[in-house]
Amino acid sequence: MGKLDGKVAVITGGAGGIGKETAALFLKEGARVVLVDLFEDSLQKTKTELHTYGEVLTVQADVSKEADVKNYVKTTVDHFGKIDVFFNNAGIEGKVAPIVEQTVEDFDKVIAVNVRGVFLGLKHVLNVMNSQGYGSIINTSSVAGLHGSEGVSPYVASKHAVVGLTKSAALEAAHANVRVNSIHPSPVNTRMMRSLEAGFNPEDAEAVKEELAKSLPLGRYGEPSDIAKLVLFLASDDSEFITGAQYRVDGGQGAK
Repeated sequence: MGKLDGKVAVITGGAGGIGKETAALFLKEGARVVLVDLFEDSLQKTKTELHTYGEVLTVQADVSKEADVKNYVKTTVDHFGKIDVFFNNAGIEGKVAPIVEQTVEDFDKVIAVNVRGVFLGLKHVLNVMNSQGYGSIINTSSVAGLHGSEGVSPYVASKHAVVGLTKSAALEAAHANVRVNSIHPSPVNTRMMRSLEAGFNPEDAEAVKEELAKSLPLGRYGEPSDIAKLVLFLASDDSEFITGAQYRVDGGQGAK
């Protein structure tokens, strides 16, 4: 038997590197999966890649818009009747620049996706899970949600906010046996890191990657599969007494 047999899981940012890898693992562990993403073509491509593993439903949505969030929640419940697991994962990195060069527009865009999107997902999925009397929510933060980092202040601010939302939601939902935790990856081999590497050094992004990898005690970036395995643990009954927690998956970075 799989760890998620019979469960229904919603994954935002479902067509991205971490989202897609987590979806594949969830499907292999017996879940039915709803992929939510901004881009319809990416969703359909991902669905095609994953459909042999199990049942996949896709919903196009801008997670910063409440009507879109209501729609992906309603679509899931209408189709499957419940939501057992919510991987509240969609996020953007924003522009690499010091605070004095960040525009209000750039700041607001990051906050809209990374904070409002997480908040709206919690708001509408918790309504379903509280009524059910069970559920597991995993919010994607970052190591940048636990300490500062130069050049990406909107991202850092947004990921710290995810920690606060996680703790508040965990306390509010505990009475209904709904668990809410956050994960905190270090650099992971995804599109987002390629963007950040280029932002930090447009002339030699590869050098940035090498330097960041060397700074981690385990000497390498994480892979999407490293993150997916942690999300599976928090989604499954293996973590049934864990809520309100922050889980680093960072190659030892937090030990420094």
